[in-house]
Amino acid sequence: MPARPAPAAFNSNAMTPKGLRRFLDGEQQRAWLEGNAELTDADEREESLELRFKYSGRLEKLMRKPQAAEVLDILRVYAETCIPIPRQTERYYWSVSCLPSTDKTLARVNASWMELFALQPDADGLLARFILHLSDFTTDGSPDPDHLDQALIEQCVERAEEVSHFLWKGDTLGLKVRGSASIRHFLAQPRALRAIRNFNLTHMNRGRNAYQASHCYSLADYMLGD
Repeated sequence: MPARPAPAAFNSNAMTPKGLRRFLDGEQQRAWLEGNAELTDADEREESLELRFKYSGRLEKLMRKPQAAEVLDILRVYAETCIPIPRQTERYYWSVSCLPSTDKTLARVNASWMELFALQPDADGLLARFILHLSDFTTDGSPDPDHLDQALIEQCVERAEEVSHFLWKGDTLGLKVRGSASIRHFLAQPRALRAIRNFNLTHMNRGRNAYQASHCYSLADYMLGD
């Protein structure tokens, strides 16, 4: 009689939801993605005093920049409209860096191992970089760059010359939007907002944020209205 195969080892991790699924099930996420749900966020924020003091000086430097007021306001809009339950998921599932030392960026929002959104100086103005799914901006919903819907992209900003794009590997598209007015316009357009939310959900669901150690609580205070 042949030996019976040994039972598979029990994997407790398989029973534990990953990423944002710890807080929101698939139906709740889909409803938020489509703008059909207002999610209940946490009242309290977890905090690391060590990180707060470590990066507080960065915010002081940012506040001396000519773009400071616009950066704070745009980040507030981004947190309010583009990140689900931002208070409950702060730092561990998304983070914001203030004046990261790697380039000239003023502020950068990350999740998992991915940049989501960044603001950079453009003379005395602003340049925003959005990282999104290419398939949200193609004519057929495929990740084929040959099917990129340039007209759709240009409709999401105030003037066509204020947006450009670059391609990453796979289903990833970068959009650069110049000027505060066009950045705000992009954040308010339903197709653009859905694309931002879709990409953010993808990466927040991949697990813990790899950029926790660079989270600037002082900048997040402005984003979250504290």
